[in-house]
Amino acid sequence: MTEIRTETVPLVDGSALRLTVAEPVSAVRGGIVVLHEARGVTDSVRGIVHGLAADGWLTVAPHLYHRDGADELDGADEEVQQQVDRLEGEQVMADTDTAFGWLADHGITSDRMGVIGFDLGGSVALLVAAKRTLGAAVTVAGDRVSSAPASGLPSLVDAAPGLTCPWLGIYGESAGGGPDAEVNKLRDAAASSRVATDVVVYPSRGHRFDDDPDVAAEAWQRTLNWFDSHLR
Repeated sequence: MTEIRTETVPLVDGSALRLTVAEPVSAVRGGIVVLHEARGVTDSVRGIVHGLAADGWLTVAPHLYHRDGADELDGADEEVQQQVDRLEGEQVMADTDTAFGWLADHGITSDRMGVIGFDLGGSVALLVAAKRTLGAAVTVAGDRVSSAPASGLPSLVDAAPGLTCPWLGIYGESAGGGPDAEVNKLRDAAASSRVATDVVVYPSRGHRFDDDPDVAAEAWQRTLNWFDSHLR
């Protein structure tokens, strides 16, 4: 049975990055970095880590709030936003690089590395895919399409034309129903890159399309298929 554990990696700035890790019980197909949502490493994030490992991927989720000693936030939305606003883009990219380095230390080559994120992490996943060389990326319900997700980082629309690997974006429709103009902007920007891209928009009963179990299951299968197709 796949088990999840936490490791700690010392960083050059004197802090220590916590990593939530899961290893496949069978042969390792490649490695995937999971970037957490605005509330941190929640049960949903751990579920993604577990599910990817069960599908054969060595999986690692860096705790991006580690400099504040936070893993999971259970406060009001305002408190969560304050935590997000404290993020520095350079530190976020450095923590993500550490996670990729952890995969490399475990024998995973860059063409067999992927990245996936939900919410805040979804936005960062696209930026990583535009700034680093890897095999595939997935953004799930990424936040802030036209504005920077953290200080020192570009917006998704500005970064998307520079995607270096196949990228899948999974979104819910806007609150009023129908196409979301921001997501359409992102679709067009990503399509101008030189890699395969796809944007899927699901009907939404709230701000999260995964409120519907059938839709969530289909989105999960799309994610697995994307990594299966591009991480070889």
